[in-house]
Order: sequence, then structure tokens, then C-alpha cells
Amino acid sequence: MALQAGIVGLPNVGKSTLFNALTAAGAESANYPFCTIEPNIGVITVPDERLGRLQKIIQTKKVIPAVVEIVDIAGLVRGASKGEGLGNQFLGNIRATNAVLHVVRCFDDDDVEHVDGSVDPLRDIDTIETELLLADLDSALKRQDRFKKSSKSGDKTAKFHFEVANKLVTLLQAGTPIRAAEWTPDEQASVIDAQLITSKEVLYVCNVDEASAATGNAHSETVAEFAKTQGAGVVVLSGAIEAEIAEMDDPEDREMFLAEIGLEESGLAKMAREVYALLGYQTYFTAGEKEIRAWTVKVGATAPQAAGVIHTDFERGFIKAEVYQLPELEELGSEAALKAAGKLRIEGKGYVVQDGDVMHFRFNV
Repeated sequence: MALQAGIVGLPNVGKSTLFNALTAAGAESANYPFCTIEPNIGVITVPDERLGRLQKIIQTKKVIPAVVEIVDIAGLVRGASKGEGLGNQFLGNIRATNAVLHVVRCFDDDDVEHVDGSVDPLRDIDTIETELLLADLDSALKRQDRFKKSSKSGDKTAKFHFEVANKLVTLLQAGTPIRAAEWTPDEQASVIDAQLITSKEVLYVCNVDEASAATGNAHSETVAEFAKTQGAGVVVLSGAIEAEIAEMDDPEDREMFLAEIGLEESGLAKMAREVYALLGYQTYFTAGEKEIRAWTVKVGATAPQAAGVIHTDFERGFIKAEVYQLPELEELGSEAALKAAGKLRIEGKGYVVQDGDVMHFRFNV
């Protein structure tokens, strides 16, 4: 299951620099607007120390972490919803993602041009949010028109979608992001079908100067306060530092470098986990002779649904799951010992998967 988050923001806020550090995909980075002409897609891993702990006991050469796909989208400018700059082409790219990483410039540097002439994080956020709201309003109005005629003919489904579209239009006209509203499960399904950008969860990524990477600065504090009012997440990092870390092949060199600047881990590692959590996902593991692997499931997923992440046949023919937690394995030393001690649980179709479960599935198709 590929989770996908889109990096958005004004030109020259450091989006492509972060993307390069995240994925080592080589996206072009330059000090001028729109240096990213096509959306770049890369894959980043979600750091998880439990994988290493599993490998110490169940030895295998192959360890596969959970991943998030990151889409680097060209910088938006005021008027993008009306086609200014690179316009609707890139708004369409955002619609295809699961979440939005809104990179905000929180550093002062006269050598890096700002599209509006000065550094003002809240103004920059407002510029992007306004364009996304306007783009969504255009989409909601079209959706309203789409269901209007058939709703009057007695089509109950069309009438329902039309009523939800009316709510969407009202919210957007008031400047309210769709994610801020409450919806019934049926309404939520209609909202998802509408594919509106402001319905997606947002993580604000404060790109600060190198000296502020560990503590943040006045700009990032302003963004953090704003994020609280929006119920959004926030991560502080320095794109310049992340770029340096990405060039270090030796893990020990990375650790020493981070320690020297007062960081326990890279900002991008924190960001990867925040994206994962932002979308309401958790991890379960499979472990065997061939590989140890982290799998992505929604919080609240049942055992058959978790099995279906591996293959649809596993869900369709699900019989049972053998389940244990890593601390139990570390205490007893092997799966055989777990089984002998009665710690290898047998769970059925109604079992709700817990974060960190190690699972073996039995199925028949």
C-alpha cells in the first residue's frame, strides 16, 4: 500500500532541496522559481528501530521498512488557481496525493530570492491555502452542477451527493478547509470521491537556517502556533543540513554529525514518521528466513485486512493469524520458545491489529 504525500509551497522555500535529501532522486534544485517542471516521485523509508531488533533474533539478509511516496510539486504562486505561474497542472498533481507537506520558508537569506520580496511565514501559508481553497471551490461548483439535474429527477444517490456538494461550496466560500468540517461516514465517502485538496491532512514543514535546526526560531514558532489552531502537525528542519546528511554513506558519520549540532536524529526521519502517523497508519511485521518486513495498515484494521495488504488472496482465504509482540520474542529468544510458552497467540477474523504485531497468516483459496 503506497502512501503518498505531496510537497507544496511557494517557489524557493526549499522543496526540491528537501526532496533530494529525502530520496536521493536528483531532482534539480536552483535559485529561481519553477525549477521543478514535472512532479518528481521518490520513496522514503519510515525509520523503525524495531526492524533491527527483530533481525538480531530472526537473522535474515533482507529487511524491508515501511515507505511513503513523496511527490515534489512545482512552487505555486498567487493566482495559481486561475492559471498563474504553472497553475492548475500542479494543483491536479496535489489531488492525487494522500496528504500535503506544506514547506514554509523560515530562514532569512538575502542571496535566496523570495517571490514576494520578504520572509513572512503566515503570509506565505495564506497564499498557498487561498489558492487551494479557490481550486477546491471550482471543483465543488462543478460537482454541484454535475448532480443538480439528476437529483431533481428523484435519483436518491444523486440527491445525496448534491446535498454534500452544497455543503462543500458553502464551506469553501467561507474560506474553511474541508478537513476542518465534521462529516458522517456516508458524507465522508462523498467528500473523498470529490478529491478536494483541502480535505487532506497537512503537515507544516518549517525549513530553518542551519543554526536553528535543533531549537527552531521565531519564524518556526509562529508556524507552530498557527498549526495548533488548525489541528495540523509541524516539523522543524534545515534543508541545508538534511542535504549534508544525505551525502554521508557511513551511519556513524551521520550520528557524529547530528550529535555535534545537537540533534538526536535527522529532521527528515521525524518528518517521515509524522507523515505516517498523520494518515492514521501503523505497522505490523512479518519475519521469516527470506525477509523481515514492515507492512502498513490503518489503525483499527482487522487481521484479514492486514493479510490483504500482502495479497488479496490472503484476505479472501483468511483462516487465522499467529501473533506475538517483539518484547515477548526478545524475552524468550525464538518463535519456537514463544510457541512452547503459549505466547504465540492464535487470532481469528475479528482480531484488531496492534502496532508492532509480528504476524504469520494461514489462508486457503
